[in-house]
Formats: sequence, structure tokens, C-alpha cells
Amino acid sequence: MKKKEEVEIIGLGDILVGNPSAPVTVMEFVDYESEACEKALPIVKELMKEFGDKINFNFRNFPQTLVHQRAHKAAEAAVGAAQEGKLFEMYEILLKNRRHLGTVSLKNYAREAGVKSKSFLTDLINGIYGWHVQDDLKFGIDSGVTEAPTFFINGEKFVHRLTTKNLSEAIKAALKKRKLKKAA
Repeated sequence: MKKKEEVEIIGLGDILVGNPSAPVTVMEFVDYESEACEKALPIVKELMKEFGDKINFNFRNFPQTLVHQRAHKAAEAAVGAAQEGKLFEMYEILLKNRRHLGTVSLKNYAREAGVKSKSFLTDLINGIYGWHVQDDLKFGIDSGVTEAPTFFINGEKFVHRLTTKNLSEAIKAALKKRKLKKAA
């Protein structure tokens, strides 16, 4: 009997939303059931608009399952959507619907995000993206993340109060730093 061909899954660490060659990468560790992450969504969208091609985003999963029982499965759904290039669309839909993250809802959100896979629900139920969520979680813990959202700008942890102004200033500083490095 021939073994079914395995499809390689792309982890979120390898996915950048925005200009892949941008001088600044903003990494966000997200929990899709978190109210604080939902409140960060408009900030992320504003920064994307403000900086355009000068930045990209790397969204990583950090489900806090002790308080958010559905966050892990939602994170798996985000990885599934990312396989079809629909990570940001799914990120946005999940956060806007953070109180309704049942498995059937996740399938509907994936469809709304533009995911075409007929096996999405089956893959979600079978947990094929679970290890990728765990990899993000471990990476976050190893990087000093204790809560979501947590942001990093070009690898440096953002430690100020999360506001559009503060994050924007940190990005401007990172852009200036990059220009100085190029000039040297």
C-alpha cells in the first residue's frame, strides 16, 4: 500500500506579513482569546498603514490555555490559514470574534478569510497544526514572553506601555538604527 504523501506545514516563524525585505520586523506573540490582543489589533493595523513597506509583521502564537481554553485551537486555525497565505485575514477575524472560537466557528472564519482547503476542519480536529503552535509557545517562553500580546522590534523586546505612539516611536528608532548601520 502506498503511503499518503505528507504535505509540509509552514510554521509562523517563516511567515512575514508585509514587505519581506523591509528593514524592520515587528513580531507579535498573540493569544486569540485575549482581550488585550484584541485591543492591540487597531494598533497593528495603524502601524501597517503608517509604515507601509518599511515594516513587516511576524505573528507568533502564545495561547494562554490556563485562562483561555479555546486559544490553542484558534492558534492552530491561524497556522492552517497561513498555509494558504491568509494569516493576517485570519488573525483579524479571530481577534474580532475572540469570544466565539468553537471548532465549527473556526472553520467558518477560515472560509471568511479566504481559505479554500476542503480538509481544513479535518486537519483542525486532527490537530495537525498543534506542534507548530507549541513551537511558537516554546520560542516565546525562551524569548522571555510571559503574556500576550508581547511585541519585539527587530528582535528587541518592546517594554513600554502598548500604544500606537509608543510602538511607532520604537519602529522609527529601529529604522534610524538601520540607516546608521547602512551608512557605516
